[in-house]
Amino acid sequence: MKREEPGVRLVVADGVGTIELSRAPVNALDRATQTELREAAHEAAHRRDVEAVVLYGGPEKFSAGADIQEMAGLEPIDMVLWASQLQAAFTAVADIPKPVVAAVTGFALGGGCELALTADHRILATETKIGLPEVKLGVIPGAGGTQRLSRLVGTAKAKEIMFTGRALSAQEALEIGLADRVVERDQVLKEAMAWARQFVGGPSLALRAIKQAVDLGTGTDLRSGLEIERTLFEGLFGTRDQLAGMRTFVESGPGKAVFTGR
Repeated sequence: MKREEPGVRLVVADGVGTIELSRAPVNALDRATQTELREAAHEAAHRRDVEAVVLYGGPEKFSAGADIQEMAGLEPIDMVLWASQLQAAFTAVADIPKPVVAAVTGFALGGGCELALTADHRILATETKIGLPEVKLGVIPGAGGTQRLSRLVGTAKAKEIMFTGRALSAQEALEIGLADRVVERDQVLKEAMAWARQFVGGPSLALRAIKQAVDLGTGTDLRSGLEIERTLFEGLFGTRDQLAGMRTFVESGPGKAVFTGR
């Protein structure tokens, strides 16, 4: 049964869908919030009026991660379902076939960091703290942290971050590639929206294919990745966007095409 005040909502304006976390006080991801997150991600993925997505937890914080109070009371058999639901919610965000940017303020710890890792681009506030402290609870990241962080910053650095459970500063996150930009807190959402809006009216089928090629290809060997790329490349020929893009390039030069996402 849904709560009267949802902890997650999708707000759409001018082609950008903002997935907002709003579960006071720290955007902890309990089971209801996980369900809402998955539903918001599916809606953003399928709505044609959403061409890019922003993940946002508000001006003060992104997310403190999983609801530890709820988790601590679970029996081992219950955790099987809980963990599956948690991973499914985060996978739904990672699978959004559109550019996704995380606008991270305050702190992004545990599941909050893992949620930021599902994005294609991360913009952090200067004072943000981000990390995976699960080891301090006697467990490991369970919503993709061990896998996504390793692929992003390398295995050695990822292990060090998870072994120690320490929180990284925004500057260190930028230096190792965990963050893509660091700006003042009052500029985080503005910069994230600007990043997302550049894709509105763009070649959405090609953007989808780029994301698929990278995400699927980097999870396999080079030869298989090249096959994935070739198949996606071939599949774009004959689309209206491809025809418009190449026709206008020949006739008028680059940057003149009007794309329809078909």
